[in-house]
Amino acid sequence: MKQWTTGEVSKQRNISIRTLRYYDQIKLLTPSFKDEHGKRYYSEEDLFQLEKIIVLKSLSLPLEEIRLLLEQLTYKQILISHYNYLQEQSSKLQTSIANTTSLINMIDVEQDLSWDHISKLVQQSQSTTKKWIDYFQDDEKILLQNTIPSLSNNDEITHQYILLLNQVESYIDQGIQADSLQGIEIANKLIELSEMTFQGDDNLIEKFWKVRKLPAEETGLYPISTDVLEFVERCINYVSTK
Repeated sequence: MKQWTTGEVSKQRNISIRTLRYYDQIKLLTPSFKDEHGKRYYSEEDLFQLEKIIVLKSLSLPLEEIRLLLEQLTYKQILISHYNYLQEQSSKLQTSIANTTSLINMIDVEQDLSWDHISKLVQQSQSTTKKWIDYFQDDEKILLQNTIPSLSNNDEITHQYILLLNQVESYIDQGIQADSLQGIEIANKLIELSEMTFQGDDNLIEKFWKVRKLPAEETGLYPISTDVLEFVERCINYVSTK
């Protein structure tokens, strides 16, 4: 039967010799064999026990609790618990990534971003009882959830929408009219993006636009000023009637 020394186990599992000795001292992991000089030798069963300890430690459990669980759970049960823990951590990480991406994109949208605005958006996202997606049918949700631009995304279409939003705000500040050449250009770009986003479904475009104009507190969508929405609507109406 193959056995491993403390040094070999330490190197294979990247765990210190001092820690292995401590586990032996507190009877958490006692090697199956010690020679007449006190040298420790670990069996395959011992190494599986060590793997259980390592997994349970990654769950931030105290050693005393680990000792109890070692007696109650199989290796598979411990791995399943670890898998569930990793899934939870992955979900939290993805949420953090999405939030960070949203802040990066907010800076592009707002230009001069204040903490008060960030705080308001965070509170709004936490308190919203009905999200924009709830206004749509199940078959519509499947398409929209995968295509609607969001500040939490870092894709090209989202960046194009952000750029157009900045241009509209700039035109409004400059007093440029919706039926100007600049307004027509905005309308054409938005129509093109909408065709891509909604896959040419005009009814869905109209339905989403109605939701887009609802108060952000009701939809959870990023708040866009009434001036911007009205400018966009006038642009598109002007191009559509030409």
